[in-house]
Amino acid sequence: MMGPLAVRLAAVADAPAIAAIYNEGIDSRVATFETAHRTVAQIEAWFEAPHPVIVVTAGDRVVGFAAASAYRPRACYAGIAEFSVYVDVSSRGRGAGRLAMEALAREAADRGYWKLLSRVFLENQASRRLLASCGFREVGVYRNHGRLDGVWRDVVIVERLIGEGAGT
Repeated sequence: MMGPLAVRLAAVADAPAIAAIYNEGIDSRVATFETAHRTVAQIEAWFEAPHPVIVVTAGDRVVGFAAASAYRPRACYAGIAEFSVYVDVSSRGRGAGRLAMEALAREAADRGYWKLLSRVFLENQASRRLLASCGFREVGVYRNHGRLDGVWRDVVIVERLIGEGAGT
């Protein structure tokens, strides 16, 4: 039995666990267009950027994460971050994704971001329900946004206003 869930800012030492969870998501083919596994070194590089990375733990084990990244390089978009959220298969359904997303939204707002956004495969109903429960709205669909294993896939765009952006 796993312990209670806790949430915190990620540290470089969490990179192996984050890579393993992300790679599980890549293999599932329902969460990302990515097909090549991430290395620990690639995840460690996330910590060189100013964007927040959150982990959810059960005891001393990382069971999920949410990470922000740059949206666009233009200065006018500096307050917008793209995000990803992944939970270890054995830990799904316990609220880890919600904990990670709420903590990411708080941390991003504290760092001056005003919007989080992402794209989710249309058929990924679990992620769509999670994000709706965390205050994200679906703003449109990109048709044939990319190919995964040779098949065109559509994605729904989701956004949540946070910090100063939420007050307008």
